[in-house]
Amino acid sequence: MKKLAFLIITLALWGACQLNSNKNLNSAKGIVSDKDNAGLKLPDGFSALVYADNIGHARHMAINSNGDVYVSLSNVKDGGGMVCLRDSNKDGRADIIKYHGIYDGTGIKIRNGYVYFGADTVIVRYKLTEGELVPSETPEVIAEGFTAQSQHATKPFTFDEDGFMYVTVGAPSNACQVQDRTKGSPGIDPCPILELHGGIWRFRAALLNQDQAKEGYRYATGIRNAVAITWNNVENKLYALQHGRDQLGQFYPDLYTDEQSAKLPAEEFLSVNDGSDFGWPYCYYDPVQKKKVLAPEYGGDGIKAGRCSNAENPIMAFPAHTAPNDLLFYTGSMFPERYRNGAFIAFHGSWNRNPLPQEGYYVAFVPFKGGVPSGDWEIFANGFAGVGEVKSPADAKHRPCGLAQAPDGSLFVSDDANGRIYRIAYNGQ
Repeated sequence: MKKLAFLIITLALWGACQLNSNKNLNSAKGIVSDKDNAGLKLPDGFSALVYADNIGHARHMAINSNGDVYVSLSNVKDGGGMVCLRDSNKDGRADIIKYHGIYDGTGIKIRNGYVYFGADTVIVRYKLTEGELVPSETPEVIAEGFTAQSQHATKPFTFDEDGFMYVTVGAPSNACQVQDRTKGSPGIDPCPILELHGGIWRFRAALLNQDQAKEGYRYATGIRNAVAITWNNVENKLYALQHGRDQLGQFYPDLYTDEQSAKLPAEEFLSVNDGSDFGWPYCYYDPVQKKKVLAPEYGGDGIKAGRCSNAENPIMAFPAHTAPNDLLFYTGSMFPERYRNGAFIAFHGSWNRNPLPQEGYYVAFVPFKGGVPSGDWEIFANGFAGVGEVKSPADAKHRPCGLAQAPDGSLFVSDDANGRIYRIAYNGQ
């Protein structure tokens, strides 16, 4: 009897050791991650798999409470600008893929039984039916009147808990010059673009047919383009990340070397309040001087602050031109405690850091406490690009764009270069 008990205990311990040693076994029962973690480099204890692949130019994502995943596309594919994904056999990978919707775009969220979708000139919503993967055919218009833009046209958005929707309206310009992106062309002062662009507008989340100019409320201004925007329910506050301006060295070689141009300005992590003004186009943030300085189009010399002493500073600065494209505050229980309520940021990657190597193409993590970063930022997931050095965005096999948290606490990452969806989970102890 004693020998039998000893044998049972020994087998149980052996099984537990085998389970803990299998780093490809996901914490969700029955889900096995890819042996190479889908090509990603992750912290110890984390693993990854390809949830879906080649679905189109995948931008932002929303995950329903039943685990269904909805992805916005920047270009219509197979007759739809939205991809609806379901893992029906619960192996951690999508086995049902449906395309839907007449619009393509970037913003997408689920709220009160609807999938909201942000096309470049309109925000619409589609009704969800319980048990059904694909939403209703007919969209309802929530916000409209946004002008067509040749740059920074995407309309990402987020919701607070009081029934409001916040929409980024990017500036169709680099620095509000008389002739955009032209050497020697001065900045227009005051910049008329700021009337309906270069900021964040607030709307009612459930009110139909709101016109930006009539019903929209300019919540914050001086933001060139914030593709990453989210409401933090824990802090009850809006956060966003700004894409900084380009081509300082190209347009002002007497003030900036090519190396300085590659490192300026910083990408800005913004804590956004009602009435915030972050200074674009008159100002940019210099991470070396740790202050906003006057843009050369408005008489700046790379040092003096001028009117920019009144512009709001970021709560954290990131390397220039890395293109932060999504922001997620982690609230799940799967990841270790240090990640709770911290910020994950998807960096799409740069194109204009020559002669330096391009930067970005990773997901970063920022610890948070009291509504502000509580430590340095770190690279959480890397290897998306698939090459050692990115000399041009075309070199990158995959480029992080969107982030979403699944009901089980795993982290989803979208890639808009080749349409891959990653699922990152924690399986450590």
